[in-house]
Amino acid sequence: MKTEYQKCMDGEPFDGSSPELVELTLQTKRLLRQLRETDYADDEAKKAIYKLLFGSIGNQVSIDIDFRCEYGKNIHIGNQVIINMNCTFLDNGAINIGDNVMIAPDVKIYTATHSVVFSERMPVRSNPKASVCDTIACPVTIESGVWIGGGAVILPGVTVGRNSVIGAGSVVTKSIPANSIAVGNPCRVIKSIDNEKTL
Repeated sequence: MKTEYQKCMDGEPFDGSSPELVELTLQTKRLLRQLRETDYADDEAKKAIYKLLFGSIGNQVSIDIDFRCEYGKNIHIGNQVIINMNCTFLDNGAINIGDNVMIAPDVKIYTATHSVVFSERMPVRSNPKASVCDTIACPVTIESGVWIGGGAVILPGVTVGRNSVIGAGSVVTKSIPANSIAVGNPCRVIKSIDNEKTL
Protein backbone atom coordinates (compact mmCIF):
# COMPACT_ATOMS: atom_id res chain seq x y z
CA MET A 1 0.00 0.00 0.00
CA LYS A 2 1.38 3.40 -0.96
CA THR A 3 2.18 6.04 1.62
CA GLU A 4 0.70 9.51 1.18
CA TYR A 5 4.17 10.74 0.18
CA GLN A 6 4.42 8.04 -2.52
CA LYS A 7 0.99 9.07 -3.82
CA CYS A 8 2.17 12.68 -3.81
CA MET A 9 5.25 11.85 -5.91
CA ASP A 10 3.21 9.63 -8.28
CA GLY A 11 0.75 12.43 -9.07
CA GLU A 12 -2.14 10.78 -7.24
CA PRO A 13 -4.51 12.53 -4.82
CA PHE A 14 -2.96 12.59 -1.35
CA ASP A 15 -3.84 13.70 2.17
CA GLY A 16 -1.29 16.24 3.38
CA SER A 17 -2.21 15.61 7.02
CA SER A 18 -0.58 12.16 7.09
CA PRO A 19 1.99 11.84 9.92
CA GLU A 20 4.84 11.40 7.42
CA LEU A 21 4.00 14.59 5.53
CA VAL A 22 3.26 16.58 8.69
CA GLU A 23 6.67 15.64 10.10
CA LEU A 24 8.39 16.49 6.81
CA THR A 25 6.68 19.89 6.75
CA LEU A 26 7.66 20.59 10.36
CA GLN A 27 11.30 19.70 9.67
CA THR A 28 11.27 22.02 6.67
CA LYS A 29 9.73 24.92 8.59
CA ARG A 30 12.39 24.52 11.29
CA LEU A 31 15.17 24.57 8.71
CA LEU A 32 13.67 27.65 7.07
CA ARG A 33 13.57 29.37 10.46
CA GLN A 34 17.26 28.48 10.98
CA LEU A 35 18.02 29.89 7.56
CA ARG A 36 16.21 33.16 8.36
CA GLU A 37 18.13 33.45 11.63
CA THR A 38 21.53 32.77 10.03
CA ASP A 39 23.80 35.72 9.30
CA TYR A 40 23.35 36.40 5.60
CA ALA A 41 27.13 36.73 5.19
CA ASP A 42 27.78 33.27 6.70
CA ASP A 43 27.93 31.28 3.47
CA GLU A 44 29.16 28.08 5.12
CA ALA A 45 26.27 27.99 7.60
CA LYS A 46 23.77 28.64 4.82
CA LYS A 47 25.26 25.87 2.66
CA ALA A 48 24.97 23.41 5.55
CA ILE A 49 21.27 24.24 5.87
CA TYR A 50 20.74 23.98 2.10
CA LYS A 51 22.16 20.44 2.14
CA LEU A 52 19.64 19.44 4.80
CA LEU A 53 16.77 21.32 3.19
CA PHE A 54 16.98 20.44 -0.51
CA GLY A 55 16.97 17.15 -2.40
CA SER A 56 20.16 18.29 -4.16
CA ILE A 57 22.00 21.56 -4.73
CA GLY A 58 24.89 22.47 -7.01
CA ASN A 59 27.74 24.95 -6.74
CA GLN A 60 27.54 28.74 -6.80
CA VAL A 61 23.90 28.92 -5.76
CA SER A 62 22.62 32.19 -4.29
CA ILE A 63 19.29 32.19 -2.43
CA ASP A 64 18.16 35.55 -1.10
CA ILE A 65 15.82 36.23 1.82
CA ASP A 66 13.01 35.32 2.45
CA PHE A 67 12.81 31.94 0.72
CA ARG A 68 9.85 29.61 1.45
CA CYS A 69 9.00 26.04 0.45
CA GLU A 70 6.80 23.11 1.51
CA TYR A 71 8.96 19.97 1.79
CA GLY A 72 12.35 21.14 0.49
CA LYS A 73 13.54 17.63 -0.35
CA ASN A 74 11.62 17.70 -3.65
CA ILE A 75 13.66 20.69 -4.89
CA HIS A 76 16.74 19.97 -7.00
CA ILE A 77 18.94 22.91 -7.97
CA GLY A 78 21.82 22.89 -10.46
CA ASN A 79 24.98 25.00 -10.65
CA GLN A 80 25.20 28.80 -10.91
CA VAL A 81 21.61 29.52 -9.91
CA ILE A 82 20.26 32.78 -8.50
CA ILE A 83 17.00 32.74 -6.52
CA ASN A 84 16.19 36.30 -5.57
CA MET A 85 14.12 37.72 -2.68
CA ASN A 86 10.72 36.44 -1.50
CA CYS A 87 10.43 33.37 -3.70
CA THR A 88 8.02 30.56 -2.79
CA PHE A 89 8.40 27.01 -4.12
CA LEU A 90 5.42 24.78 -3.29
CA ASP A 91 7.26 21.51 -3.80
CA ASN A 92 4.67 18.83 -3.05
CA GLY A 93 5.93 17.41 -6.36
CA ALA A 94 9.43 17.68 -7.79
CA ILE A 95 10.87 21.05 -8.78
CA ASN A 96 13.93 20.55 -10.98
CA ILE A 97 16.07 23.61 -11.76
CA GLY A 98 18.95 23.33 -14.23
CA ASP A 99 22.25 25.20 -14.44
CA ASN A 100 22.73 28.92 -15.08
CA VAL A 101 19.18 29.84 -14.06
CA MET A 102 18.09 33.29 -12.82
CA ILE A 103 14.89 33.55 -10.79
CA ALA A 104 13.86 37.13 -9.95
CA PRO A 105 12.13 38.35 -6.76
CA ASP A 106 8.64 37.22 -5.80
CA VAL A 107 8.55 34.27 -8.20
CA LYS A 108 6.15 31.48 -7.21
CA ILE A 109 6.54 27.89 -8.40
CA TYR A 110 3.56 25.67 -7.59
CA THR A 111 3.42 21.90 -8.02
CA ALA A 112 0.22 21.46 -5.97
CA THR A 113 -3.25 21.55 -7.45
CA HIS A 114 -6.72 20.18 -6.67
CA SER A 115 -9.57 18.54 -8.56
CA VAL A 116 -12.12 20.94 -10.03
CA VAL A 117 -14.82 18.47 -8.92
CA PHE A 118 -15.93 19.47 -5.43
CA SER A 119 -16.50 15.93 -4.11
CA GLU A 120 -12.98 14.94 -5.21
CA ARG A 121 -11.41 18.13 -3.91
CA MET A 122 -13.19 17.99 -0.52
CA PRO A 123 -13.87 14.29 0.14
CA VAL A 124 -15.84 13.15 3.17
CA ARG A 125 -13.37 12.10 5.88
CA SER A 126 -13.90 9.63 8.71
CA ASN A 127 -10.80 10.91 10.51
CA PRO A 128 -11.44 14.38 12.03
CA LYS A 129 -7.67 15.07 12.01
CA ALA A 130 -7.38 14.52 8.26
CA SER A 131 -6.87 17.38 5.85
CA VAL A 132 -10.09 18.93 4.58
CA CYS A 133 -8.96 18.52 0.96
CA ASP A 134 -7.05 16.17 -1.31
CA THR A 135 -4.08 17.57 -3.23
CA ILE A 136 -2.48 16.46 -6.49
CA ALA A 137 1.15 17.27 -7.28
CA CYS A 138 2.56 17.75 -10.79
CA PRO A 139 6.31 18.33 -11.24
CA VAL A 140 7.80 21.55 -12.58
CA THR A 141 11.04 21.73 -14.57
CA ILE A 142 13.08 24.88 -15.17
CA GLU A 143 15.72 23.92 -17.72
CA SER A 144 19.24 25.32 -17.93
CA GLY A 145 19.78 28.91 -19.01
CA VAL A 146 16.29 30.12 -18.11
CA TRP A 147 15.57 33.61 -16.74
CA ILE A 148 12.25 34.04 -14.90
CA GLY A 149 11.17 37.66 -14.39
CA GLY A 150 9.93 39.17 -11.14
CA GLY A 151 6.52 38.18 -9.84
CA ALA A 152 6.04 35.37 -12.35
CA VAL A 153 3.93 32.37 -11.33
CA ILE A 154 4.79 28.89 -12.67
CA LEU A 155 1.85 26.49 -12.38
CA PRO A 156 1.86 22.68 -11.83
CA GLY A 157 3.15 20.45 -14.61
CA VAL A 158 4.98 23.21 -16.50
CA THR A 159 8.39 22.88 -18.15
CA VAL A 160 10.25 26.04 -19.15
CA GLY A 161 12.63 25.10 -21.97
CA ARG A 162 16.36 25.81 -22.15
CA ASN A 163 17.50 29.43 -22.46
CA SER A 164 13.95 30.81 -22.40
CA VAL A 165 12.92 34.09 -20.75
CA ILE A 166 9.65 34.50 -18.84
CA GLY A 167 8.47 38.11 -18.57
CA ALA A 168 7.81 39.77 -15.22
CA GLY A 169 4.33 39.15 -13.85
CA SER A 170 3.58 36.27 -16.23
CA VAL A 171 1.37 33.35 -15.22
CA VAL A 172 2.78 30.26 -16.90
CA THR A 173 -0.06 27.77 -17.36
CA LYS A 174 1.51 25.62 -20.12
CA SER A 175 5.02 24.50 -20.98
CA ILE A 176 7.25 26.95 -22.86
CA PRO A 177 9.60 25.69 -25.58
CA ALA A 178 13.35 26.28 -25.53
CA ASN A 179 14.84 29.56 -26.78
CA SER A 180 11.64 31.58 -26.36
CA ILE A 181 10.57 34.88 -24.86
CA ALA A 182 7.16 34.38 -23.25
CA VAL A 183 5.01 36.92 -21.42
CA GLY A 184 1.51 37.57 -20.13
CA ASN A 185 -1.42 35.96 -18.36
CA PRO A 186 -1.75 33.35 -19.61
CA CYS A 187 1.91 33.33 -20.63
CA ARG A 188 2.51 32.92 -24.37
CA VAL A 189 5.54 32.93 -26.65
CA ILE A 190 6.03 36.27 -28.40
CA LYS A 191 9.49 35.73 -29.87
CA SER A 192 12.14 33.08 -30.49
CA ILE A 193 15.72 33.70 -29.37
CA ASP A 194 18.66 32.88 -31.65
CA ASN A 195 21.04 31.55 -29.02
CA GLU A 196 24.38 31.01 -30.71
CA LYS A 197 25.72 29.51 -27.51
CA THR A 198 23.36 26.95 -25.96
CA LEU A 199 23.89 25.82 -22.40
